[in-house]
Amino acid sequence: MRKPAFLLTLSISALVLAPLPASALDIFGWKPFGSDEKTASTAPSSTEEGTAAEELRRGEALEINGNVGDAVKVYRGIVKTNGLTAAAPKAQARIGRILERQGSYKDAFAAYSDYTAKYPRGGEFDVVIKAQFEIAKLYLGGQKKKLLGVPISTDYEKAKDMFEEIVKRAPFHKLAPLAQFNVGQALEKAGKPSEALGAYQEVITRYPGDAIADDAQYQMGYVQFHEAQDGSYDQSAKLKARESFEDFVNRYPTSEKVAQARQNIQALSGGDVKGTLEVALFYDKTKNYKAAAVYYNEVIRNAPGSTESGLARKRIDELKSLVGVDALRSGPERAQSGDTALARRRAQALVDVASRPDFNGPPISYPYPTLNGRPSMRTTPLGPIIEPALPTGDPLQSAPGSQPAAPSGSEPLIPPTLPPPPAEGAKPADAPKPDSVPSDADKTQTPKSK
Repeated sequence: MRKPAFLLTLSISALVLAPLPASALDIFGWKPFGSDEKTASTAPSSTEEGTAAEELRRGEALEINGNVGDAVKVYRGIVKTNGLTAAAPKAQARIGRILERQGSYKDAFAAYSDYTAKYPRGGEFDVVIKAQFEIAKLYLGGQKKKLLGVPISTDYEKAKDMFEEIVKRAPFHKLAPLAQFNVGQALEKAGKPSEALGAYQEVITRYPGDAIADDAQYQMGYVQFHEAQDGSYDQSAKLKARESFEDFVNRYPTSEKVAQARQNIQALSGGDVKGTLEVALFYDKTKNYKAAAVYYNEVIRNAPGSTESGLARKRIDELKSLVGVDALRSGPERAQSGDTALARRRAQALVDVASRPDFNGPPISYPYPTLNGRPSMRTTPLGPIIEPALPTGDPLQSAPGSQPAAPSGSEPLIPPTLPPPPAEGAKPADAPKPDSVPSDADKTQTPKSK
């Protein structure tokens, strides 16, 4: 039972591992990776090539005689029937060219897109990309959207899609950086400033070495500049616009737009002054004269010599005569005397010192001796300094068999004082036994406790 099963398994493995012919691998047009050769089943035959070339000449003759409709039908037949022949890319390019001459720009662009998708290595690829770019420029310049053949509105969204198609199909073409820049232009005209900023930033990121990158950086500041002038008091828009123009001046100092960028930076600074003056006028109108004076002084400080600073200075003089100088002064409501202000500063200083993490308490004053009311130099220490006694003896040189005493509990690191070594010939005293009873002589020498 096992042997037939083993033979069956071996036969199936041999069939699976056997090399397949090239025709079997070509499934749905698939070819091995890295193979540029056409297989026998997909490569057009010489007969197909000849037929397609003959049809292409017939379509060209119809086109020359003015029968463009019939010519388009012939060209489409070539692409449909013999799409892999050398005549097919030429036929597809001629379809787009005829539609472009007829004014059907959207259909012409679509025909050119079919060319770039099917024949990216065709000989007419560069011409087709240029034709697509010109059609997209028409929509960017105001080409109207048609409804039933009647122009109704400008289609900037279509221009954006066309330029994005060019960048997608030909990202390394010489027109790709300008096409990406025009994506931002189309979004800007369509009223989408945020998306336009993203498109301009894409130009700087993908094509930093192209000459159009400096225009993209300037245009980013220009879009933000207009956002800052929409009447709102959002200071972040002004700050972003100023940063964009400053980046432009720093990155591209030789650009012809540097002078205009500097003027825009100055205009943005002047806009801040105008906004400050408007705030001052608001407080002035609500009779909050102290706050109004603060903003008037801010205008004078930031833009001396300007028209706004002249108006602010004039109004401050009027308020002084109207409510008095004290009412405009910013500071404590009540004037403090010198002693009160000094005490307040000292108390605040103590608080500031005590809040430090390295604060160790108030300073300690020592009673230094004085002579005739003046401090004299101290020549003696403030108190007696007692040094600990040095250890005597060396435990390493003690008598053989003797052990050093254990260190005391109070100072474990300082060895105790050892007794002097015994003299030569002297016998060590007999140690008393633990259970021995003291003699009568010892009892007589021991004082009695009362």
